[in-house]
Amino acid sequence: MYLKIHSSYRNVVAICDADLIGKKFEEGKRQLDLRENFYKSDNILTEEQVIKLIQKQIEEDATFNIVGQKATEAAIASGLLTEKDVDKIQNIPFALTLL
Repeated sequence: MYLKIHSSYRNVVAICDADLIGKKFEEGKRQLDLRENFYKSDNILTEEQVIKLIQKQIEEDATFNIVGQKATEAAIASGLLTEKDVDKIQNIPFALTLL
């Protein structure tokens, strides 16, 4: 998974399964455009690393943009999300979270 933190007045944490980067999914009026410049960081991280970083960013009052099966599972394992927080577009799970 990739995890990229965009610093602003409030951090925006973008998390995405590595195999989805650069792809676009559409369903009706909704779409996921998984651009490298938003999601891709320098290194692919393990689930354990992502969970730790999510938990740290929760403490920082960040917002989260999470896409992919592995990414949403890590967010659920971290305590950030529950299953009901996850939606799908073309069977790709995603969640947007403002704490």
